[in-house]
Amino acid sequence: MVSAHTARDTTIGSGLAFVAGFVDAAAFIALTGLFTAHVTGNFVLIGAELISTSTGVLAKLLALPTFILAVAVTRLIALALERRGSSPLRPLLALEATVLIAFAIAGAAMSPLGSPDGAKAIGVGMLGVAAMGIQNGLGRLVIGHLAATTVMTVNVTQAVIDLTDRLCGAKLSEQVSTRLRRTLSAVLAFAAGALAGAFGVAALSFWSLLVPAFILVVLLFVPDQKPGS
Repeated sequence: MVSAHTARDTTIGSGLAFVAGFVDAAAFIALTGLFTAHVTGNFVLIGAELISTSTGVLAKLLALPTFILAVAVTRLIALALERRGSSPLRPLLALEATVLIAFAIAGAAMSPLGSPDGAKAIGVGMLGVAAMGIQNGLGRLVIGHLAATTVMTVNVTQAVIDLTDRLCGAKLSEQVSTRLRRTLSAVLAFAAGALAGAFGVAALSFWSLLVPAFILVVLLFVPDQKPGS
């Protein structure tokens, strides 16, 4: 059963989608083509770079184990908090914000990073991958009833299916309408974040990543949904 779509859901889902779009675009530009939010995209880039004698392959290879480790740590933290009867949402948001701030500071302090396969570039890049690994884990473990916030392919597909049904005259159930609102808000927020990230990193370099970190801090103070509201 699809959960009721609340203002809190909209705020958290859209906020996290904006964060992912921002970080993915900014990191891709600043780190010479490294995807942080959807690391499987790095596999395609690895194949392309292996036949074009370009650099950055090592960083992309290391992104997957770093991402896996971040998701595993997120899971362990969530389990520990749930055993104590606490919601893991805010602690995980705080952890992601902390890692993002470290990503911004490390990137700014170590710039210029030099070779994409150098120690500085890899170290900084893996902080970004870790932050997005936390968000991916959080999305599956804590807010699984919301639309995906880091990869938009499934969201766009589902939104097109629902909109096509609507245009063909089908009456959408409340569950489908709720799902459509969730997916559209996530897609639009991700797109806005990607644009902001691209322009932000061009203007402020790694310091621009403090913007998504600030958004995560704001999300910490989104009030819980009251029962029955």
